[in-house]
This record gives sequence, C-alpha cells and structure tokens, in this order.
Amino acid sequence: MQLLRLLPRHSSMNWILLVAALAVVTPRAVQAEALLVVEADTGKVLQADNATMPWYPASVTKIMTAYVTLKAVKDGRLSLDTLLTVSPVAASESPSKMGFPPGTQVTVDNALKMMMVKSANDMAVVLAEGVGGSIDGFSAMMNQTAARLGMTQTSYVNPNGLPADGQITSARDLAILARAVIRDLPEYEYFMHIPSIRYGRRVTQNFNKLIGRYPGADGFKTGFICASGYNLVASATRNGKRLIAVVLGASSGQARAVRAAQLLERGFGNGLGWLKPSLGTVDSLVPIDATPPNLREEMCNGKRKRPATDEDADVVATNGSASSGETAVTFFTAAGLQPPMAKPADLMAAAAVPSEPVPVYTGPTKTGAALIAAVAAEAQKQASAKRGKKSKIAAKKPDAAAAPKAEASAKPAAKPATVRHANAKPEAAATKPAAAADRKPAAKSAAVGDKPAPKPAKPKATAKPKGETKPAG
Repeated sequence: MQLLRLLPRHSSMNWILLVAALAVVTPRAVQAEALLVVEADTGKVLQADNATMPWYPASVTKIMTAYVTLKAVKDGRLSLDTLLTVSPVAASESPSKMGFPPGTQVTVDNALKMMMVKSANDMAVVLAEGVGGSIDGFSAMMNQTAARLGMTQTSYVNPNGLPADGQITSARDLAILARAVIRDLPEYEYFMHIPSIRYGRRVTQNFNKLIGRYPGADGFKTGFICASGYNLVASATRNGKRLIAVVLGASSGQARAVRAAQLLERGFGNGLGWLKPSLGTVDSLVPIDATPPNLREEMCNGKRKRPATDEDADVVATNGSASSGETAVTFFTAAGLQPPMAKPADLMAAAAVPSEPVPVYTGPTKTGAALIAAVAAEAQKQASAKRGKKSKIAAKKPDAAAAPKAEASAKPAAKPATVRHANAKPEAAATKPAAAADRKPAAKSAAVGDKPAPKPAKPKATAKPKGETKPAG
C-alpha cells in the first residue's frame, strides 16, 4: 500500500509500475514447457509456446522409427510379416523393453505394436537393424526423412530416443512429422493409437493416457528422459476436424496428458480464432537457434525420484499451467461456445474405456487357432516361470525362515552347528540334541519354562538368527 501512495495519482504509468514492482516482489517459478496445436489437414497453428525451441525428444523418436519402417513396408522393401531377429545389441537396450533374448524372432507387425504401446527400446533397435542394417544406417535414414519433411531442427542418433548427444527435435518438427504420418500412411495409422497389447498373461496399456479417455483421441506417442521431461504428441478428431497437440517438458505423465487435452479442447471449442492474430502454418514457424533446456535437475533430482522410462507414477498435475488451462476451458464452455464437457484433469484421472488388448507374440505371423494357441502357450510359459520363481524363493526361505525355529525343526542334523549356536547359552539343553530333535513339542514347552531356566528367554532366540537371515535375503 505504501507503494501506491508513492505513485502520482491519475498517471497512466501507475499500473505499469505497480505490476513491475509486484513481479519483482513475488517472482513466480515457470515450468519449462513447449506447447503447440495445429490443424492436421491445413497445418494452421492455433497455439504456439516455445514451439521452435530445440528439445530432447525421448521416446517420441519412435514416431519417426515407425514412419521410416512403414514407408519401407509401403514401398515393398519388406512386409509386416517379415521376420526380424533380436540381436545382442537390441537385447542389451535399457528399459522399457520386451526383454527377449538374442536370437528371438519377431515380425515387423509385432515389433511395431510392442514399440508403440510399451515403448519397447529393444524393438526399436530390432526394426532399425532390420530396415537399415544397423543403428547408424537407420539413423541416417531417419535424418534423410526428417530433411525431406522439412524438420529443420531435428537430428537423430538412435531409433528409440534414449539419451544421446545430438538427438534433438522441436514441437514444430514433431507436428510436421505427425502430419506426415496422417498424410502418407493412412492405412497404417492404427499403430499410433492401439489402446493396449497382450503378451501371454501380461497386458500393457498405452502410455498415452488420452487413448480411451479423451473423446476422439487417435494418436501418437509419449516420451520421457530426465533431460526432456514428459513429452507427448497427441491427436484427436471431432466432427471431421483433426488436431495435433504437442507437449514437451511436462512435470509428469499425468500432467502431459491433461495439458494435451486442454490444448485440444481449446482448439476444438473456443471459436474465438478471430480474436487472435494469425500464427500461420507450422512449416512457417521460425526456428530458434538455442541449446535444448536440460530438465534433469527438476525431473530426476534426489528429492523427486522418477522412473527411468515412460512408465509414469501417475503424479497428478498440480502445476499452475494446468489450472490456468482449466479456467480457460471453463470460460469457453460458460460462454456458450461449446456444450460443457468433463474437465481434462477429470478425464485423464478416469479409467480408460474398456477394450480388448491386441495380442502380440514371437515367431512367424499367426492367425485363427494358431494365434490363440501361441498366446495360450506364452501365457502358460509365463505362469510356469512364475511358479518356478516362487518355488525357488520358497526353497530358500526355510534356511532363513526356519532358522528361528531351529529347535523345533525336524532336520537338526542338517544344521547342527546352527542349532548349537542358537542354544549356546543353555549348555544343558544342548547335551541331548537327539532327544530335543525327537521331541518337537518338548522343545517348545521348554521354551515356555518346562526344563532349563534360561529357556524363557528363548523367544528372543527366534530373533537371534537375524545374522543367518541376512545371507539368505
């Protein structure tokens, strides 16, 4: 208030100075973020914030991997049924991945589904080696394609988006790529919006939370590395109009989904385009010559642990940008410009519309009864492996879990030293190990005070073999 008294009255500079002063007094943390919304058919830009800022793509790289692969299929250089082999290089990739051992064969079709839904890094390399001969050869094809499409800010080093020097893109370039998929590969576009896949007993939901939640959602891919934050290229169609939204640098998987839904909602429903100056087309956006922001400290510092992959911990979006988006959507609907709809945050928090997972499998293409049998066989294999794992754990447990009850064990001869050690204090009790072993209940009753006086302390003997449980665990 003192600041107001110091300012001359009736001055047009009053409010300018006041706003500037408040901005200094109450600084606001800004979330590094790039946003873009374009019309899919025309390329018209509806909203752009940091749209030409260079950014680390993370797994949205796989949109280009899918594009190059499917173009090769369309051009007849291979087919969706072509068998590819998992190499040691592919098998060694970091998660997310399918985890198949080297030598496993998988069709192009199944590799694409696993890559786009599970964001499998090993499948991206399988496709790269199958189409381009090697990671370097395929990366060269990716860069040639990017140049042909006009993605002037993009360079690729690998097919999956794992951290690498020189792996860079921008929201602008990703929107250009999404438009190319829609325009050039309409017959294969279903790979971009599969809700879930089933491999044996394991079902994996698409990390793109808009699929099955936001009305009309039909693409594309998510991505995350510490340096990039949470990225998403999304699309949706409503009343024959299709929009593409790009979100880079969101704070969580939930936040990027909410943000994309807000952007799409504005694009579909605001009807206030005439109030804004024309932003031109996505191709005409002027690139910024800058270094990509590195969000590692924000995303992956010690206080805020993050998963190594797109498998987000479902952190609810609570940043200021998300809430401001809700206000904007509410304003548009309250103005009567579009019928009210559930808020984006509510849509993303809801369960996805139920759908039948698409089966994926290894080996040659299968259909009908052969496909059903293959899925059942893999499910049985996984169940057996799980039982075997449980059996191994159970087999190890008696060494640790039964050790506290060494006196009650029916196998005293197996660990005589252990039994003596546990009963080292009451020597009298240790003089007749055979009798103690033969009398299981007697050992317990002695612990209650039946024979030697030190035995009442033996409930602590249950906790004594902690030293034995450590090696077992």
